[in-house]
Amino acid sequence: MMTLRLMRFGAKNKPSYRIVVVDSKKPRETKTKDYIGSYNPLKEPPDISIDMEKAKFWLDKGAKPSPTVKSLIEKFSKSSKLS
Repeated sequence: MMTLRLMRFGAKNKPSYRIVVVDSKKPRETKTKDYIGSYNPLKEPPDISIDMEKAKFWLDKGAKPSPTVKSLIEKFSKSSKLS
């Protein structure tokens, strides 16, 4: 099964994340199927960018988002509607 989840990048104590599509049984730092966005929690407000077309494509194919990615998608969709 495919899942949408975060992949950590960045230096020690300075995390940034990519939102990726990966097989759910694979470890966090593995080859991904697709890259759909990024998340930087250190900025104020946190920087979230998601390609919603790709996210919808993978969700329609049956990929399950992790709880964190699910909340990031909801926050991003609310903020993009306000703009």
